[in-house]
Amino acid sequence: MKVAQQLYSGGILQVESGEQLTGKGNRLILGFGGKDVLLDGSIYTELSKSHPGADIVLCSTSGEIYNDAVFDNTVSVIIAEFEETLIKTVSINIQEMPSSYEAGKTLFSNLQKDDLAYVLVISDGGLVNGSELVRGIEYANPGNIPVTGGLAGDSDKFNSTVVGCNEQPKQGNIVAVGFYGKSLKVGHASFGGWEIFGPEKQVTRSVSNRLFEIDNKSALELYKQYLGKYADELPGSALLFPLYVRLNGGTSSVVRTILSIDNDEQSMVFAGDIPEGSYIRFMKANFDKLVDAATHAAGAALIQMPSKPKLALLISCVGRKLILGKRIDEEIEAVKEIFGEGTLLSGFYSYGEISPLNTSAKCELHNQTMTITTFNEELN
Repeated sequence: MKVAQQLYSGGILQVESGEQLTGKGNRLILGFGGKDVLLDGSIYTELSKSHPGADIVLCSTSGEIYNDAVFDNTVSVIIAEFEETLIKTVSINIQEMPSSYEAGKTLFSNLQKDDLAYVLVISDGGLVNGSELVRGIEYANPGNIPVTGGLAGDSDKFNSTVVGCNEQPKQGNIVAVGFYGKSLKVGHASFGGWEIFGPEKQVTRSVSNRLFEIDNKSALELYKQYLGKYADELPGSALLFPLYVRLNGGTSSVVRTILSIDNDEQSMVFAGDIPEGSYIRFMKANFDKLVDAATHAAGAALIQMPSKPKLALLISCVGRKLILGKRIDEEIEAVKEIFGEGTLLSGFYSYGEISPLNTSAKCELHNQTMTITTFNEELN
């Protein structure tokens, strides 16, 4: 496996860093960029001309990760060349599917083969219900093949996102990349670092990712009480105060971020499902713990690898970017320090992260986490 990276900025694709590519093997190109830059079309045209025959996946972001820094309105490009690992890409549009759940089932079923080793999912972040997408994937994944990825972003605007596979990116697309063979080695980890506060409360009315009542009271009014002065800044301020969600009767939990609010029906719409009967607690940011969580994620992904990874794919939440502000590079620098030289870092800030919580678990949709996937080939 050989990996190189480029940064597309100001209409120019900068000189590659990383390894010298051979032009042989199976080539996958991942480009994470500002929505307006991707919609311009120039970057896709340039990449497709420079790399004929390569699979090209592009996705809009809320910030691009390139090496040890974070950029906006650029495209962070990774070019991965695999010697023995085979690659297959599948793309569907959610507007042509009956549901996000069915979209997940269809995507994974189209990739399923005996030698499938890993699946990367890059999804539209506005029209797709991430929880249902992941649930559909796992229904079609009885062999518990590792699945990681994320939902595209749109800065902090939450208007629309775009994704493309071997075409100009557009709204509603979901892309899955299947990796086949025994040579591929993948590690993965996901950590948050948020502080939980307040008593646990039960969700008494919800539908899918829309929350109406907590402890038989208006969820929106209760949430506004907890936010205090930040309530006037909703829904933007909700990124600073996600919810900890624990399923009824279980110990497993996920974090959920509000995407929008509906004052007329007194509801909140989340990036993932909030099951009726589950229990929630409020969360708040702690700067040091966010950076520490990124470090833990890097260490946990690294320890799963038999040798130093060539590539670390970082997908972090837009909420973390808003909290860290001008110090956002510190999260990426902390990850870089763990991997050191020889491992290229790329990725983006997202509207949702997809990853198992540990090596034996099924994948889930997360919010407000730093999710890291590491790659290398061990040739047979």
